[in-house]
Amino acid sequence: MKPTGILFFPAFDWAISPTHPEREERLLYTRDQIFEEGIMDLPQIREYQPGLATFKDIARVHFCVPDIEAQITEAHLVSAGSALRMADAVVTGEVKNGFAIIRPPGHHSMTVVHGNRGFCNINNEAIMVEYLRHKYGLKRIAIVDTDVHHGDGTQEIFWDDPDVLFISFHQDGRTLYPGSGFMEEKGGPLAYGTTINIPLSPRTTDDGILFILDKLVMPLLEEFKPDLVVNSAGQDNHYSDPLANMCFSAQGYARLNQRLKPDIAVLEGGYSVESALPYINMGLIMAMAGIDFSNLKEPDYSPHKFKEPAGNREALQRIVDTQLRVFREREEKIALTRAKSDRPFRMEMRNIFYDTDYIHEQQRVEVRMCQTCAGFRTIVSSARHPSGREYSVGCVSIPFGACSECQTEGQEAYRTLQQGNTQLVYLQNKIADEYRVIDTRSKQETRL
Repeated sequence: MKPTGILFFPAFDWAISPTHPEREERLLYTRDQIFEEGIMDLPQIREYQPGLATFKDIARVHFCVPDIEAQITEAHLVSAGSALRMADAVVTGEVKNGFAIIRPPGHHSMTVVHGNRGFCNINNEAIMVEYLRHKYGLKRIAIVDTDVHHGDGTQEIFWDDPDVLFISFHQDGRTLYPGSGFMEEKGGPLAYGTTINIPLSPRTTDDGILFILDKLVMPLLEEFKPDLVVNSAGQDNHYSDPLANMCFSAQGYARLNQRLKPDIAVLEGGYSVESALPYINMGLIMAMAGIDFSNLKEPDYSPHKFKEPAGNREALQRIVDTQLRVFREREEKIALTRAKSDRPFRMEMRNIFYDTDYIHEQQRVEVRMCQTCAGFRTIVSSARHPSGREYSVGCVSIPFGACSECQTEGQEAYRTLQQGNTQLVYLQNKIADEYRVIDTRSKQETRL
């Protein structure tokens, strides 16, 4: 049997503030316990050193305003690069699967980046997905987000991509940041049914989450048949997490990953630094490596403390029935959308708040309603910073699966936006792996 790859990157030099929940101790307690238990000395485990992402890796996913350097630190490059290092090891067959235990996290970061939201500047999983598509030609990828907070950034990035199945189970957005992730959010018109949200009631236990896994998540993966399964491995569903209200245990997390069998897990949230994270991370590692985890438990864990909320099983069954139907109707719905489409573009307005940096952003998003592919996107974004500084940018994204007509029109859209009032105009051409930004005042264009 091949080993499981493990990579640690605590990011000693990055923190939002010295006492912020997102700090290096999140990983240090885990690392100490795992080494003390001798897990890293077992033949089932192979440790990897951190990697370094390039600006082009970031540009495949994000439009960073005004540029990449303004939105990241070296720690972000290493965190994203470590996910890529782990992905390389898995896809090339060095290991059977891998867990990147890294920070800063990323799943709240969206396509356009004006600052930090939800502790995230750039999206590690999305960067990894586009890297794998470019380098190895993978097409269909599933991302299962197990963080207690809805993965709104990952959802937005792949909203119009029918080849990425994004599944997020999380505490109901009516009770927790970011206030999204409802079942009505099903993906764009030409990617309907490949966004699956599972909002869970507060106090949901291992039984409830594993019921959702067995009855909904696993059937979806079996039918979608992805080339790769990624676990966006947030750990703040734990009963002791200070930022949420769920009742998952370390044993529950281990059993989840034993059944899910992700090819790659990438750490996201989880802020019970001492009493939960060392046990959860060890459970994930043991489950992925096929090591017996039956004796793993937190010092204060007592199964008698946790009972499913009244009526929760019936509510979970309704979620299962609804979301299975949504997924299985997706091709029919997309065909009907194309048949009824009487406009060349679908337009949507969005308001986005950056809770960490207190930035307010407004977007106008247009997607070409193509008859043969999923179309291309244009985004016009304006944002006001607390300092009073304002940015207005135009962005064009041509995806991997774009047809020749969409490629041509996307290039024309890039030229057209330069005649408008935006300060910066970006082109993201994933087919050519070409990324440009032009300052419309100086006419200076930069390419990656």
